[in-house]
This record gives sequence, structure tokens and C-alpha cells, in this order.
Amino acid sequence: MLWWSYIFTFMLFFFISSMNFYLHDLCLLIEYELFNLNSSIVCMSILFDWMSLLFMSFVLLISSMVIYYSYEYMEGDLNLSRFIILVVLFVISMMFLIISPNLISILLGWDGLGLISYCLVIYYQNVKSFNAGMLTALSNRIGDVALLMSIAWMMNYGSWNFIYYLSFKIDDYFMNLIMMFVILAGMTKSAQIPFSSWLPAAMAAPTPVSSLVHSSTLVTAGVYLLIRFNYSMNYYMMMFLLIISLLTMFMAGLGANFEYDLKKIVALSTLSQLGLMISVLALGDYILSFYHLLMHALFKALLFMCMGMIIHNLGGHQDIRFMGGLSIQMPLTCLFLNISNLSLCGLPFLTGFYSKDLILEFMSMTYLNLFVYFIFYFSIGLTVSYSYRLTKFVLMSKNNSMVYMNIMEGKIMLKGMSGLILFVIFGGSMMNWLIFDSMYFICIPFFMKFMVLMVVFMGGLVGNFFSIFFNYYYIFMNKYLYFYLFVSSMWNLPVISTLGLNFSFLDLGVKYKKFIDQGWLELMGSQNIYFNFKNLSLNFQSFLISNIKIYMFMFLGWVLFIQMI
Repeated sequence: MLWWSYIFTFMLFFFISSMNFYLHDLCLLIEYELFNLNSSIVCMSILFDWMSLLFMSFVLLISSMVIYYSYEYMEGDLNLSRFIILVVLFVISMMFLIISPNLISILLGWDGLGLISYCLVIYYQNVKSFNAGMLTALSNRIGDVALLMSIAWMMNYGSWNFIYYLSFKIDDYFMNLIMMFVILAGMTKSAQIPFSSWLPAAMAAPTPVSSLVHSSTLVTAGVYLLIRFNYSMNYYMMMFLLIISLLTMFMAGLGANFEYDLKKIVALSTLSQLGLMISVLALGDYILSFYHLLMHALFKALLFMCMGMIIHNLGGHQDIRFMGGLSIQMPLTCLFLNISNLSLCGLPFLTGFYSKDLILEFMSMTYLNLFVYFIFYFSIGLTVSYSYRLTKFVLMSKNNSMVYMNIMEGKIMLKGMSGLILFVIFGGSMMNWLIFDSMYFICIPFFMKFMVLMVVFMGGLVGNFFSIFFNYYYIFMNKYLYFYLFVSSMWNLPVISTLGLNFSFLDLGVKYKKFIDQGWLELMGSQNIYFNFKNLSLNFQSFLISNIKIYMFMFLGWVLFIQMI
């Protein structure tokens, strides 16, 4: 029970240190040389600046609340201590990644996250979890390989401390090559198209893990890496990232409106927000991207904790069609759920509003085309749409459960959620004053200024339509079946990244086994040898049983043979 208190204490220390570093413009780089390899120095480097310290404090705050929350959520689990240790190792891996200005030490944290996330996704040991874990691990391995390739190319500089080489920007061939691999690694870890299918699949993990993974650790690792490397991106890389992140935002927002699994809706919401972070990074403002990363971590962690409470009380059911009327039975949880949902939508003066509104207005100031502008605002509208649809299904409609369950809000879980609620309400305003030392001057027309609020309102109306539309769902599904399947399955990405890739290999393996291993090879190989030896041994055995008679025959034969000679 003490784990969470230790982590919370560290969080306070890191937060105060980050403010001190920011105010005095400090940066601390610690290097410990391990060995020399062909004039390349392999050293353990640690970078403490305001960004790494602040991010660590947020990760530790969320992880301390999640661990405290887990003691009741995972109550009765035979391996609770193992679960807590895995979560702590997960957080330590994230710490490694955050404080590393060196690609070798980043790889420790990066691979640690991948390995421990696999262990946590397969925690409930069933076929679905194993498949989801394998998809998660193998998707992340692509990013690991890209990072290893960038390590290999960085040997040309004589050191792996990338922080020294970030100014080698446009005309340096090696840096451009390294950046291509880093962008690929960031895209796999942050689940951008075409690597998006692992993120909803990772929902097979216990809900406290989902709360940690999808708010501040695993999925944000890619964004954080790209933020660190932002100085080295050229114009074409940034435009490529912008297009990929916009498509991811749009695809995730659209898919969430057709999804009925409670956790998958929130997972697709995370995917949409990751697209938003990377898109504003691609527009050239890494501080604003980092700001939204922190704000999103707060309300998304609380949102997942609320979902965990609902699933826990409904006996593991996750289909929102069987829920309804929970606001009467779980008032405090539903209050927290509504606040975090409204923060996600960007309701004025909640945490999400400060970062989201600033991102959209910043985007409106850039010299980009109508397509980018439309997709940005449409994706924000879709966010409000699926949030309202979720609220209506879970909280507002009548009770659709087949049996009326005895619902009771757990006290420990509520305390864990209460630890985050003040940050979700006031965190955006507080961090706005702390992070931005100079004001953004945004000069746009009145209509564009109010466009954000208009889109939020329109998204709510669309969400209401989607929730009413459920009654006519079957008619729609029969008429537009292929469209429905295409949108709800994330543009067929799970099929492409699983069966689409490995079906031919698996099919070839089955045929090889049937025709070679159990076919000709069996007939001409082991079975044939077995039958021959068996027949020979039976013949010898029949000879040996009647040995006197055979001896006499052989003697007569030998005599006849001599006579003939």
C-alpha cells in the first residue's frame, strides 16, 4: 500500500524542481562514461530540464493515483503484488525514456515499455488477450528496429547524444536519414496510421493499466520523442507528419461514433488526441504540443478510471447498449466522468479548453489549405459527438441491463479518482500561467474566433442524433453494411495489419504441414523406415523362435552346396 505514497512524494519533488529550472532557465546534463568503442563513447546520460522534470511529475502523479486505485479494482486477484510491480516497472521505463538525451539509454526505456506493456496486456490470460498482446508487441517492434537503425547511423557522429546534433538540420544527409527513422519510431509508438490497430487491441489489459498507458506513458512516448527531435525536422517531414496525424484524428473520431465497447471508445479518443498533438507539433509549435500532452494526460486518466469503476460494478460488461441510468446509482463517478468528458470536448475554462482552443486558433493563423482547416475542425466536432453519445448511453438513458445489479461505489477507487479531479478542473489554467512566459497574439476574425464553440455545439447535436439513431441501427446496417464495417473497423486497419500480413504465410505453413510433414515426408521418411525395420525384425524373430529347425535346414543347405562344388 506504500508504493503510491512514495511515488506521490517524488512527484512533488520533481514538480517543484521543474518550476525552479524553468524560472532560472537551468539545464542539468549528467554523463557517466561506460566504455569506448572504435572512438565512439558509450556513456549513460541523464538530462534534467524543465520539460523532462515536469513530464516526470505528471507521470508520477497519475501513476500514484492509478496504483492506489488498483488496490480495490484488482481486489481478490491472486497476483496483485506482481501486477503492482509490473506497473511500477512500466513507470520506471517511462522515466528512463524521459530523462535520456542519448539514443542508447532511450532504447532501454523504449524497449522496457514495449516488453512490460506486453506482459500487462496478456495479464488476463485468454486467447483475445494473447492476440492483442502479440499485435501490440510486434507493432512496437517496428519502432524499435527504426530506433536501432538510427543508432547505427548516428555512429557517423562519434556519439549517440542526439542533443548535440539537433542543429544539423536541413542539408545534413545523415541527420535527415536518422530523422526518418525517428519519425517511424514515433509513429509506431503513438499509433499513427498505418500502425493504429494495436491501440484499441491493447484494451485487453486491466483498466488501471489502460488508464496509465493511454494517458501519460506508452502512447505519449512517441510524441515526446518527436518533441525532443523537433529542431531537426525539415519542411517535408513536418508536412508528412501533418497529413498522417490529420488522417489519424479523422479516422479515430469517425470510428468512435460507431463503436459500442466502452473502453474502445475511450481508446479511439486517445488516438484522436495523439493525432492532435502530432499535428500541432508538425505545424511548428512543440511547446503547445507538450502542453496539450500534459493536459490530455490528466483528463484521460480520470476518464479511464471512471470507465473502470463502471465496468467493475457491472461485473465486467463493457457494451454501452446494456448500460443506462447510472447517474442515479453512481452519482460521484458520473460527476467525474462528465467533468473529464467535458474537458475532452473543450468546454470553456476546463483543462482541455486551454490547450485545445489555443491549438485551433494557432492553426487558424497558419498558411494552410482548406482541407487541413476542415479536417481539424471536423475532428473536434467528432470528439464532442462521441463524448455526448457515450454520456447519453451510459448515464442518461433508461437502464438496459438484463439483471439489476447491486452497484456500490468503492471508497478507495473514489479516493484515487478524487486525487485527479482538481487537476482536471484547474490544471489547464495553472499550467497556462506556468509554461507560457510570453503571450500568444492571435488575430483572427470574429467568426473564426467563435468557430470552436460552434463546432462543439454542432458536435453535441450530431452525438445526440447518433444516440437516437440506435433504434434504427439494424435498418441502416443492412442498407449501408460495407460503409458501417469500413468505418467501425478503423478503415480495415486491424485486418490489414494482422490477417492481411500473415494469412499467406500461415496458409503456406498449413499446406507445408499437411503435404510435406504429414504427407510425403511422413510416407517416405519416418513411417517408411519404421515399417521396414518392423517387418525385418518380425522376420528375424520368426527365424529365432524355431532355431533348431532352421539350423538343420542351413546345415543341409551347406552340405549340398559343398557337394555341388
